[in-house]
Amino acid sequence: MGLCSARMTIEARHLRSFLAIAEEGNVTRAAARLSVSQPALSRTLGQLEQRLGVHLVDRSTHHLSLTEAGRRFQPAAAEAIRTFDQALASVVSGVPPMRLGHTWASSAHTVTIVRAWNAAHPDWPLQLRRSDERTGGLAHGEVDIALIRGPVIDMTLRTSLIDEEQRVAAVPAGHRLADAEELTLAELADEPLVVNSRAGTTTPDLWPEGARPRVVADSTSTDGWLITIAAGTGIGVTPASTATLQPHPDVRYIPLRGAPLVPLLLAWPSHDPHPHIRELVRIAHRATASLRPSRTARPLTTP
Repeated sequence: MGLCSARMTIEARHLRSFLAIAEEGNVTRAAARLSVSQPALSRTLGQLEQRLGVHLVDRSTHHLSLTEAGRRFQPAAAEAIRTFDQALASVVSGVPPMRLGHTWASSAHTVTIVRAWNAAHPDWPLQLRRSDERTGGLAHGEVDIALIRGPVIDMTLRTSLIDEEQRVAAVPAGHRLADAEELTLAELADEPLVVNSRAGTTTPDLWPEGARPRVVADSTSTDGWLITIAAGTGIGVTPASTATLQPHPDVRYIPLRGAPLVPLLLAWPSHDPHPHIRELVRIAHRATASLRPSRTARPLTTP
């Protein structure tokens, strides 16, 4: 009875705090995202763990990670918050606010889309949720639609192509290829590769079978990925926007000739989508046309 009573005291703020920490993989970034102090966020997480009677986050290493209980709890907590938010919004307006997930790498497109949406529908709220998770928060029910880097192989999602981006190689400043004007994937095949398995767009599968580089490091954040390359551990491949959004004095970004483009997609659940999804997709295509002057927009929606 005591355990049941304790769990009844769990509040939405506890779940939001845990989800922010799980999503960011870092208490400092999660606190900034929630606009609270780091000590306050740590206390809230501790309260949640105490009331559940389990540890959700492993703090024993330099890199924060979820425990097995935390990984099991994350999707349930996300679904609870999604249901809670929708219930509140439906009482106020009849239609819940639409939640748009995005990553740091899609910032230019995100700003353009949100401005166009607010101009067209000032009475239809659009909530932004930043995420470094590959599906922009869709996998855990945190958002209704997300602007993500493709491709998407989840058959429960529908997608619409917003833009395509060139790839560049990220090379340590002292590397023998650092002064090249451009490179090819073949020239990188024998180089040690640094990947970001959480939100990156590059794996050894980008290269032909039999000519693939060896992965020497896997980072779960863009910052960690970039620092690993700067330290000379290996090279990386990333969308060209990384060079503008995340320059580093010890990393050279070099255009890759002939590499497949990286698709930028709007993705949303195929089952029970938000009623304003189609309108957002329409506005997004129109608004972002100016961001791709050298290419013709090719809207593509998967069945």
